[in-house]
Amino acid sequence: MTYGIEFVPGNVNVKQVVNYCKLAESKDIDFAWITNHYNNRHCYPVLAAIAQATDSIKMGPGIMNSFTDTPAAMASFIATLNEISDGRAVLGIGPGDLSTLPKLAIEPSKPVGRLEEAVIQIRKLLAGEEVKKSGMKFFDYDGAKLTGVTLPGKKGIPVYIGAQGPKVLELAGTIGDGALINASNPKDFEVAIPIIKAANEKVGKKKFDIGAYTAMSIDMNEKKARNAAKIVAAFIAAGSPEPLLTRHGLDLDNVAKIKAALGKFDFKTVGELVGDKEIDAFTIAGTPDMVKQKCEDLTKAGVTQIIFGSPLGPDMTTSIRLLGKYVV
Repeated sequence: MTYGIEFVPGNVNVKQVVNYCKLAESKDIDFAWITNHYNNRHCYPVLAAIAQATDSIKMGPGIMNSFTDTPAAMASFIATLNEISDGRAVLGIGPGDLSTLPKLAIEPSKPVGRLEEAVIQIRKLLAGEEVKKSGMKFFDYDGAKLTGVTLPGKKGIPVYIGAQGPKVLELAGTIGDGALINASNPKDFEVAIPIIKAANEKVGKKKFDIGAYTAMSIDMNEKKARNAAKIVAAFIAAGSPEPLLTRHGLDLDNVAKIKAALGKFDFKTVGELVGDKEIDAFTIAGTPDMVKQKCEDLTKAGVTQIIFGSPLGPDMTTSIRLLGKYVV
């Protein structure tokens, strides 16, 4: 089992993120994943700052997409980050946020096919190939080659695919080195992991890292920890399809009320509507003993990397220290 930690450079600034990553490294956390949203601080310079301030933690964007960034741009970036970090770079890439892209006047069509082509071209570029036309639909490069970067060599750079639906889970298992799955509950991995494993078997892939991109909230005070997780649980519930809500036994009428309250920015009502069922379905929240048990449950389900994601807890510094002492 390895452990990662996620930061959103929107609610914390770059210097804070770097300091939190240094603390995480001192607590033997293995990966730092930095979110990529157009309206926040850009993950590229944040990751470069982390690389220069740390010694052992691996780092990468969690996650990029091939709508807002081209495969060539991502390949150049990740090779540069790998150089700065002395070989500690990892690349998280997914189909893209289908709710955000239209706001940027981007039509998010054919996300799975686009993602597959992007990964193929990134790998070729990182291998030092001159990528010639091959009949690809989205990224049919014509003589593209990385000429002014330090290439990673035979070791390459691990590619983690952000996956939720069955098509992307299958793609991840087929062409990825790992998957980043936005889920905190073993029930979701009981559905996702068999799809990945079946794809692994088809291509003869024996080594694959299954990452649980959790919503984490830890504190010595159980009530404080769970209260800090309520808003995150609310947003996840509001954006989840009905089959997922049913899987976790949630009241669909109550989730509809949560969604309506979020739409009005009525967070007081949201806090009143979100209960233990929503929190336990979509987050890992509680005391160190509670969190440790839930992480063990994920391990039993087949998860091989647990990523401690937002909000982390009422106080980030305290949360990282608690995770290092009791969970990692």
